[in-house]
Amino acid sequence: MSLTSAHSVVAPSVVSKRVAGTIIVLYALISIVPLLWIFATSFKTPPDSIAYPPKILFQPSLEGYCNLFSTRTRQTPEYINSLGPATGVCDETVRKRNMVIAGPSNFMPRFVNSLIIAFGSTFCAVFLGTLSAYGFSRFKVPLADDLLFFILSTRMMPPIAVAIPIYLMYRELGLSDTALGMILLYTAVNVSLAVWLLKGFIDEIPREYEEAAMIDGYTRLQAFWRTVLPQATTGIAATAIFCLIFAWNEYAFAALLTSGTAQTAPPFIPTIIGEGGQDWPAVAAGTTIFLVPILVFTILLRKQLLRGITFGAVRK
Repeated sequence: MSLTSAHSVVAPSVVSKRVAGTIIVLYALISIVPLLWIFATSFKTPPDSIAYPPKILFQPSLEGYCNLFSTRTRQTPEYINSLGPATGVCDETVRKRNMVIAGPSNFMPRFVNSLIIAFGSTFCAVFLGTLSAYGFSRFKVPLADDLLFFILSTRMMPPIAVAIPIYLMYRELGLSDTALGMILLYTAVNVSLAVWLLKGFIDEIPREYEEAAMIDGYTRLQAFWRTVLPQATTGIAATAIFCLIFAWNEYAFAALLTSGTAQTAPPFIPTIIGEGGQDWPAVAAGTTIFLVPILVFTILLRKQLLRGITFGAVRK
């Protein structure tokens, strides 16, 4: 077969490109519908959020965000009238339901816990994963394949299988309901993923760069810092995104090991209760805000992520 005919067989046709593009667009639209629905629900009132059939056109309200960031108590109309004019949008909104704001809710402390634990564990996992991946890539480690498989096997174990042992261990060590305990746990889970991803990126970096640097007088650590690390930035960014997504969304261990001081947002948001049941606008508001940091982080690193995904294919 000639090169021309081989190329014509491999190259996708115009029709296949259009079909593939249509499928991707449809998939993107279907995937984004739940997010748009959650965002819309956050601006509904509690009655509108549970209306049947569901309301697509509605009067926007900030009641969900007000309920998310505050605790409220029911009072008599006489008491509410004695308070004077409302001091803000949330105060005015809750007074329409014969309630007053009693104080802030626990959402912001839980949200801050998520930031500390997720970003802290991501930094630790990527830091340790980078060093481990460099060692596996550049040095002859005895039983390297077995060790790499063992590291990866820690990701295969379902969380429920180790939940009780970890709970008992944390209780004895005093790490239950602490940010340090959650950072250590998420780091241990994520470091295996970081090692495997980063080893592939570092393998693609020519050893000659380090050898040339060491000939010029650099130590091994200096050569790693000045030659390998800058070229592995795309892989580190891609790995950080995957590690952060896991730590940010993790629910099972957070629900089991935290209850107050170190509780993160995922187990807290479903517990938001309003009068007569679940406060769905507040839940949707919390979910919307919870999506923002991971979305911003991914957008900021999108170029590195795309380069990292194609790193092994284009770097020769």
